[in-house]
Amino acid sequence: MSINAHGEFTVDYDGERFGVPSPIEQSHRHERVLRRLLERLEIDSRTGGGLQCHHVVMFHPKAIIDRPASKEFDTRNVIKSDQFPSWREQFVERAAGGAKILVAIANLRSFDTIKEWGEKLMRQHRPAPLLDLPEFMQPKRTPEIKPIATSAPSAGSDIEAGKKKLICLHCNAKISYPEGKFCWNNERRFKGGQYCREHQALHS
Repeated sequence: MSINAHGEFTVDYDGERFGVPSPIEQSHRHERVLRRLLERLEIDSRTGGGLQCHHVVMFHPKAIIDRPASKEFDTRNVIKSDQFPSWREQFVERAAGGAKILVAIANLRSFDTIKEWGEKLMRQHRPAPLLDLPEFMQPKRTPEIKPIATSAPSAGSDIEAGKKKLICLHCNAKISYPEGKFCWNNERRFKGGQYCREHQALHS
């Protein structure tokens, strides 16, 4: 995973590089949707207004994250998942301040209230299919290869061709439509073939 100075994300997968949407911007869009949901469910702070949202992007612990200089783009909220406990402690230390602590204390809720909120949110959850993959991870489609027939045409195929061309399968002479229809109506006698009037006698 690479992040450039403009906050653009690039992933390396199966020997190729792909640009992907910014998970940071995606998280901010999720916040707007979540705030509307919280408002509808009447989940808010004691002091009025919506709850505070903070964003962190987590990758697999074994991921390699190539970052720009911190002055160019701040990536301290882009971490590996096993770093979350220490990231949280540092975040709390940075956010700690006289006024902020008073606000946090004023907004403390009971365990029962938090449990009620969690149950409300769970009822709104619609999980996405677990097997859905990003476009760049979708299996590559291989072109369909049609088998090439190498065997000689069967007798059945000769009969079908003869029906279309209205020819006698015995002498290859052209036959009339009534001659062909007579043979088709007596399929068992002529074994699915068609013959001119002269050679129909051979199948009596």
